[in-house]
Order: sequence, then C-alpha cells, then structure tokens
Amino acid sequence: MAGKELLSASFVRSAPVGKHCDGAGLWLHKRKDGGAQWVLRVTIHGKRREMGLGSFNDVSLKNARGLADHWRSIAKRGIDPIKQREREAREAKRADNTFEAIALEAFEAKKPELKGDGKAGRWLSPLENHVFPKLGKIPVAQLDQRDVKDALAPIWHSKADTARKALNRISIVLRHAAAHDLDVDLQVTEKAKLLLGKTRHTPKNIPALHWTKVPSFYQSLTEPSVTNLAMRLLILTGVRSHPLRFINLDQIDGDVWTIPSDSMKGLKGKTSEFRVPLSLEALKVIDLSKPFQKKGFLFPSTRKGVISDGTLAGLMKRQGHDERPHGFRSSLRTWLAEATDAPNEVCETILQHVSGSSVERAYRRTDFLEQRRQLMERWSEHLLGKSGQVVRLLEAN
Repeated sequence: MAGKELLSASFVRSAPVGKHCDGAGLWLHKRKDGGAQWVLRVTIHGKRREMGLGSFNDVSLKNARGLADHWRSIAKRGIDPIKQREREAREAKRADNTFEAIALEAFEAKKPELKGDGKAGRWLSPLENHVFPKLGKIPVAQLDQRDVKDALAPIWHSKADTARKALNRISIVLRHAAAHDLDVDLQVTEKAKLLLGKTRHTPKNIPALHWTKVPSFYQSLTEPSVTNLAMRLLILTGVRSHPLRFINLDQIDGDVWTIPSDSMKGLKGKTSEFRVPLSLEALKVIDLSKPFQKKGFLFPSTRKGVISDGTLAGLMKRQGHDERPHGFRSSLRTWLAEATDAPNEVCETILQHVSGSSVERAYRRTDFLEQRRQLMERWSEHLLGKSGQVVRLLEAN
C-alpha cells in the first residue's frame, strides 16, 4: 500500500467492482455498471480531500499517474489541489473572454441598481445595437481606443445621446473586467473621445405645450377611455410615464399616491418611496378609471400588461400635436416658476428632482407634502380653467 504503481493496465481493464489502490493515494473506483473513475486522495491542512481525475475510459493508467504526481506536488506546497484546479479553469475560461461576455456579466452585476432589474432592456440596448456587432467577439483585454472609435463613429454626431450612453457602458464593462484582474486599459473610452472629437449634435429639449395652452388640451380629453384618463392623471400629477402607467390601486391611500422606490427613475442612492398628493380632480380621474382596472392596475393594455409610452404619444399625435407626454412635466415646472411663488426646493420635489447639496438633503427631513398639495390643487384648477391668478403658497401648519 505504501508503494506506487501497484496496478497494471490489464488489471484496470478487467478490475472487479470495488476500490483498487495504485499507491500514494491514487485509486481506481470500479462501479457496478462497468464504469470506473480515477480518484486521488490527498491531505491538505490536516483534512483529507478526494479529487476526481477522470474516467478510466478517458484517462489511461499512465496519464492518471501523471495527473496524480502533478496534483500531489501542488498539495505538498500547501495548496488545495481542488481549489487550484477550479482557479485554473476560471482563468482558462477568461483567457479568451470577449467584450460581449464581460458586458453581459457586468450587466448582471449592475441589475440591482437598475429600475426593475433592467428588465426594460435599455441599459444593454446601446451595446446590443451599436457595439456588440463590431466589438462583441474581441477579447476584452485586446480592446483599444481605435476599436471603440470605429464602432461609435457612425452615430457619434447623428445619435449623440446614444453614443454617449454606449461609451459610458463600455467604460463600466472595462472596470468590471479590471475587477477580475484582466489586463485592460481603463483609459480606452477617454482616448476614444479624443479620436472622435467634439460632437456636432445639439441636444434638443423634449417638445412641450406652453402652460397656458395645457388647459385646452386637458379639457379636450372628455371621453373616459383608458388612454384619455391616463393622460389626464399624467398631466395632473406631473409624474413620469413609467409610474403613471403602472399605478395600482394598492398604492393609493386616501388622497396620497405612494410610488414604490423601484418605479422611481434612477436617482443614485435613492431607495425611498415617493408620495404624490392627489387633487380633487385627480381623485375624480382615478374613480373614473376604476372600472377599467385589471389586477389593480388602473390603465391596463387591451393585450397584456399596461398601456405603453407609445399609446400616450399616439394620442397627442392624433390630435395634431408635435409635443410629447413627457413635456407636460416641463409645462408644470414653467407654470410653477411663472405663476406661483413656490420655493425652488418645493418645485423640484414636485417633479421628483434632487435639489441642494448632499449635506442639505441629509438635514432636510421633509418631502413638502402639504405645500405640494396646495400647489397641485391650484394646478388642477388651472387645467379646468378656474384660476388665472398667481398662486401664493400658504405656510404649512
């Protein structure tokens, strides 16, 4: 038992069921079904470990002895051979890691930070549409600024915002690769920007109706359809499309609608819910919407889920408007600035914007609910054509 090479090739071929030792911890385990497995027993840090070396059909006696010698030498250095083999397998796998593979891995790691775990797919889309087709198969360690420049050049000026997002995603992927000890150049995106030059694209604001014209549009939505009611509540509350479309009855308590944190647009570090005060007109719209609800969702789609952004945009287009539904947030913000004396921090909170420094926000323990309630009631009166005067914000009790 203490010696080595106790078995022979002929014995291995005809070995009976059981465990047969070749010496120095190498064993052949013969099974009842006729199969057999090479197993190496080693002691590491005072604990015995059994390490499979493969099937005797795939690994000859000679090769099994060679593998056993190799892993025994690893164990003698105080290294767990099983963990070492797993480590080498990971490194071998990463040796030819492509940009696309690392990007998908980075996306998985980033999902908890994204709204709805990134299910909408918008985080990946700039890469899928403009980067993966050209750079996806390149090993990430070989990626350089010329590769990135060539991939983004076709959209650098024509689709500047998409190109900017793609560049940002590439930077995140490279940092993820670096965290795995891959030899990547973290300056690739900055170098690529220098090669691409300054974009000629001029950002355009989302078209919005002037606040003085919003009442006539609002009052045109007389038919109590799902789309009209959703548009009315969107205008009345000033929220973004996503939480509006996914509003559920269980989020409403009296005259307050509480938007869950995962429906809030990605404000870094924001994990809290957001309370929306509901005006009398907003409560009326919600009551009119209740007969349409499915599983509590007030604005269900005729097919599946809830209505889409395109449904709301289509409504405006059919009425001959170039403006977008999201633009009503701008209409509301301009009304707040021009027709009220509300403080900036209250106005910004209405739109779920972060205002002030991090220190100011840390000490500000209010969401201005009562002040916002007054303003949103007056906004609804404006929409109904009941008020043309400047709104004076009353002090909250």
